[in-house]
Amino acid sequence: MPETSARSATAPAHAKNELQKDIFILKQLVSKDFKIKYRRSVLGVVWSVLNPLLMMIVMAAVFSTMFVGMRGQGVPQQLYPLYLILGNITFSFMSDSTTQALGSIIYSSSLLKKIKIHRFVFPVQKVLFAVVNFGFSLIAVALVMLWFRIVPTWHVIWLPVFLVLLMLFCMGVGMALSALTVFFRDVMHLWSVVITAWMYFTPIFWTIDMVQAMPHIVQVLVKANPMYAYVTFIRDVIMYQTSPSAIVLASCVGWAAVAMAVGYAIFHKTEHKFILYI
Repeated sequence: MPETSARSATAPAHAKNELQKDIFILKQLVSKDFKIKYRRSVLGVVWSVLNPLLMMIVMAAVFSTMFVGMRGQGVPQQLYPLYLILGNITFSFMSDSTTQALGSIIYSSSLLKKIKIHRFVFPVQKVLFAVVNFGFSLIAVALVMLWFRIVPTWHVIWLPVFLVLLMLFCMGVGMALSALTVFFRDVMHLWSVVITAWMYFTPIFWTIDMVQAMPHIVQVLVKANPMYAYVTFIRDVIMYQTSPSAIVLASCVGWAAVAMAVGYAIFHKTEHKFILYI
């Protein structure tokens, strides 16, 4: 009995130490990625602000001028640049984080072979690094709002909720991809194709009214797209200055929960075999 009590007493302390260790490693890995990304860049972190702005300018020029009427009638002309940049940074967050996460276990093989560490730290760290870049992208959004004299409202308090839900979704997808890539290296090549198709299937430069004339099943599939819910969420709270609808909020929560459950299940079931394949 005393031995059992002693083990019960040390269990919470051990779990706390493990958590602190994971947090420390996450901070170090995020810091390392940040330094590597901007080490030889002349503009440094400024590029993280300029990139979404430049992409917005190019896309606005193409879809507002070269293909007049293509984007549909759902977005006022003066709000279209903001519509573009919000959709672009949201999808880029998902694309960049999951693409980096899928190879995180393989690229960290030397570290995994040397020290004992929770393996989920590596795909999660890639998502956290994407959060840092997303923060810089929001500066670009603020500049666009300033340029077009769009004043934010109290609805921006929903932004942390949006970010947490999108993070959880990306972490789930990232864990699943990182585990699958260990056993099937072709996932790296296939995912780039999936991301490209997914981008065109998401209303980044087009609006949902453009598919109204299409069969009902197509409309259902478009609205069932997880990224449709997330880009709608951020546009509601920043551009349309309203709270997300119950359907959009429920969709974001649901996709985050499903992604985390499935991603963790795949990762947890296969992680003990990683060392044999990396």
